[in-house]
Amino acid sequence: MTSTTTIARPVDEDALRAVLATRSRPPRPSAFSASVTFGWRAMRKIRHVPEQLFDVTIFPVMLTLIFTYLLGGALAGSPRDYLQYLLPGILLQTVVMITMYTGMTLNNDITKGIFDRFRTLPIWRPSAIVGALLGDALRYALASAVVIGLGLLLGFRPGGGAIGVLLGVLLVLLFSFSLTWVWTMFGLLLRTQNSVLGVSMLVLFPLTFGSNIFVNPNTMPGWLEAAVRANPISHAATAVRGLMAGTATAGQIGAVLLACLVLVGIFGPVTMYLYRNKR
Repeated sequence: MTSTTTIARPVDEDALRAVLATRSRPPRPSAFSASVTFGWRAMRKIRHVPEQLFDVTIFPVMLTLIFTYLLGGALAGSPRDYLQYLLPGILLQTVVMITMYTGMTLNNDITKGIFDRFRTLPIWRPSAIVGALLGDALRYALASAVVIGLGLLLGFRPGGGAIGVLLGVLLVLLFSFSLTWVWTMFGLLLRTQNSVLGVSMLVLFPLTFGSNIFVNPNTMPGWLEAAVRANPISHAATAVRGLMAGTATAGQIGAVLLACLVLVGIFGPVTMYLYRNKR
């Protein structure tokens, strides 16, 4: 039997130094650039999985058509009249319903191990989550454009004009961005995507359907009317409806902004704590 012995050669210090010191260490990315990069990552996923656009294109069209023509005649006498009340609310519901996919996407990254790789990078820690939220905000804007465009085709005529519609959409995006922190927390807490979906729907359905999106709460029993008026979705729908009609008050808008601050103030720190200590 022949044995082969490998003799280690001495390291050439000059060659090693040339490899390790060819250039200076690149600067650490700023919080803004890191967040934008992760936002761009979220948008590039659509290129590989274009089915993700179904929930911001097909879903809004279905909701608008179904509720306008199914309930319009019974609630307002005609679908066209009902559309003036419904469309701002259905816009809010459409965007709010798709916010839960942010938590599902984060949970998928955790399951695949991508989440752990992000946490080892020399970047601003919250950038992975903030960037994902920014990327999803563009999807929310696309859903809003689909609903508004369809509404105009069906006969929706906003009294507040283009400015009122734009301000209403911006308020919807701000409220949805704030609400997304709740589903991000669920994405970190729960173990599977199905669990995130189930819990999110369990929260969203009572909030959206137990609001003033579809009917005026004046027609409800007293106890139910009080619950509907206390619902933050109702405050958001009222403010968006007022902005598009040109009748919004400072109190209506202020209530939504306060709700946004409360959502981010409570669930933002909790989410970041879970993010830093996730095992």
